[in-house]
Amino acid sequence: MTTDPTPPGPAAAHDLPGESTGRSLGRVTVATVIAAASGYVVLLLAARHLGAVGYGVFAVFWAAYGLVTGAQNGQLQETTRSVRTAGAEGVGRSRPLVVNTVIGVGLAIVVAASSPLWAGKVFTDERGLSIALLAVGVASFAVYAHLCGALSGTLNWAAFAVLLSVDALIRLVGAVVAVAAGWDTTAFLVITVIGSVSWCVVLATSSTARRTVGISGDVTSGRLAVNTLTAMAAAAASAVLVMGFPVLINLTTNLRGTPDADDTRIIGALVLAVTLTRAPLLVPLNSFQGVLISRFVDRRDRRVRSLGAPLGVVAAIGGVGVLGAWLVGPWLLRSVFGADFDLAGIVVAMLTAGATCLGLLTVTGAAAIAAGAHRWYAAGWWVATLVAVAMLLLPLDVEARTCAALVVGPVVGLGVHLIGVLRA
Repeated sequence: MTTDPTPPGPAAAHDLPGESTGRSLGRVTVATVIAAASGYVVLLLAARHLGAVGYGVFAVFWAAYGLVTGAQNGQLQETTRSVRTAGAEGVGRSRPLVVNTVIGVGLAIVVAASSPLWAGKVFTDERGLSIALLAVGVASFAVYAHLCGALSGTLNWAAFAVLLSVDALIRLVGAVVAVAAGWDTTAFLVITVIGSVSWCVVLATSSTARRTVGISGDVTSGRLAVNTLTAMAAAAASAVLVMGFPVLINLTTNLRGTPDADDTRIIGALVLAVTLTRAPLLVPLNSFQGVLISRFVDRRDRRVRSLGAPLGVVAAIGGVGVLGAWLVGPWLLRSVFGADFDLAGIVVAMLTAGATCLGLLTVTGAAAIAAGAHRWYAAGWWVATLVAVAMLLLPLDVEARTCAALVVGPVVGLGVHLIGVLRA
């Protein structure tokens, strides 16, 4: 039984059929809704089942895993660009699967070998298990990211949508089982990484995925590796601002001394609110990275004009979200997650504004990498990250500096990206 209707049989890598724009958007949108809804339910189950303290432990590991795998989104992005360009130009000079697998294994080794330097400052419980799960997870995620990029570059959105859905549903099923069985935080640490094995399921059930996984790229393996590592460097900065931001909040707060009980509660509420306010925009945008990069590659002769529609959609959705967050955000947090998660309306609104700025930065980043402006892409994200860290070090309360970091940093980085796109 297969997950898509493409019949098996031999085919050249770039002869794989793509799909129409409307159909592709529909398939990826459905998969994104599934991923977003599953993510919300996992967070809800974790928060209600583990409580504020347990959720804080889980959220930090979730953020650390997202920090590393977020950097690996550079593999997805460069694979998409390379495969799409190779298909358009009719060339094939490398095998991205080999390059991505080597990078993934190397990254796993780096995580494990460097853990004595940082694990004690990040993981408070289950340290050994957390390190092992992180290393295994990032190695597996390298193949997942490659397959996402290969399917995006060949416009095979049916298999791509299945891959996104399976990844999310594996975690959801795991969370439901954990709550039903009464398992503790340890189970949720395992649940965080098990979705990355979804590529095994898709390769076993989809003939299109099996034929696409070994597709060729437009540049030599050495150049592809350099491009991929550059994209990963930028994606690492992106991951710091997106998935790794709770770790930054903890680290910068601890620099001021041990937080008291009230600060600990506020940080836990902020971590949850940051995650929830981002999901409506950033989960779809991350899912649509392949669509965006393919769009910008196909419209490389009119890059600036092609940016207008995606930026407008993100800004409009974000504006509505800011108003809704101000009016009902605090009530929703208290009603759904409990009295411990209490924040002012202006704080929730500013966190949503920060999520919107990150969304805009994600779109301009996709345009920069599609234009081949890898260094400008990396510079934009790292400038945004450094500015955000500077905001977190301001002599303000944790709520104010968190909001400032999430708004100011991305706006500055967005400007860098636009300069890179114009110069390219």
